[in-house]
Amino acid sequence: MKTIVLFGASSAIAKAYIEQLQINTPTHQIVCVSSKSIDFEGSVVHFKTDYTTHCLTRVSAYLKEQSAEIEQVVIFNGMLHSTSHMPEKKLEDIDAEYFSQLLNSNTLTPLVCLQSILPLLTHKTQCNITALSARVGSINDNKLGGWYTYRASKAALNMLFKTAAIELARRAKNTKLVLFHPGTTDTALSKPFQKNVPAGKLFSTEFVAKQLFTLTFNNPHLELNGAPAYLDWQGETIPW
Repeated sequence: MKTIVLFGASSAIAKAYIEQLQINTPTHQIVCVSSKSIDFEGSVVHFKTDYTTHCLTRVSAYLKEQSAEIEQVVIFNGMLHSTSHMPEKKLEDIDAEYFSQLLNSNTLTPLVCLQSILPLLTHKTQCNITALSARVGSINDNKLGGWYTYRASKAALNMLFKTAAIELARRAKNTKLVLFHPGTTDTALSKPFQKNVPAGKLFSTEFVAKQLFTLTFNNPHLELNGAPAYLDWQGETIPW
C-alpha cells in the first residue's frame, strides 16, 4: 500500500499537511507519529511515541507488516523556545539545559526518525524524506548573529542530512532527502516574534502545508544527485 509517514504529527503545520494529503492523495495510507495524543478526521494510523529507538521500532514493524510502499516521509519535529528559555541575544544568554533540549528536538530526533525508516528503503523505493529546517541554519546566510542554540541545532541537522544523503545514494539510490524552511508561520513557535515580521511574511499553516506538498511530493525538479535539497517555502535554494 502506498504510504506517507509523518513524524511530529501533532504540530500545527503537520495537521494542515494531513488535510492536504487527504485532499490530494486519498488512496494513500497516512501513518502519523507523535508524542501527544491527537484526533484526526478520516482514516489515519497513529502511533504515540517518546521517540526512543525502542519505541520507533513499533512504527518500523507495522510498516513492514503492511508491506508499505513509502512514497514520502515528513519530519515536523522541532523546538525554538520553552517556558523558561528564549533564543539568545548574546553569549551570556547561552544555557546548557536549553542547548541540550534544542539539540535533542531539532537534531537528534529527526535523525532517529530517519534511522527508523531506513529498513523500509531499497534501491527500488521511490521515496522523499523531508525535515523542517530553517534559514537560520545556513552558515553562509548568517548576517545578524544571535540565536546561538537554534542556529546550531538546525545547522547540525543540515549536516546530518547531507551526510545521510551520501550513504543513501549507496543504499537506497531513489531516496531523496529535503530540508525545508517554511518561513515564519503563524504557530505557537513563532508567536513571541511575530511583531517583527514584515507585512505579508507571516504565513498560515494552510499556505505552508500547500507549499510543502507542492515542492516535495513527486516534484520532478528534485534531482537524485546524492545530496539533499535545502529549500525555502518558495522553492528557492538556500546556501549552506
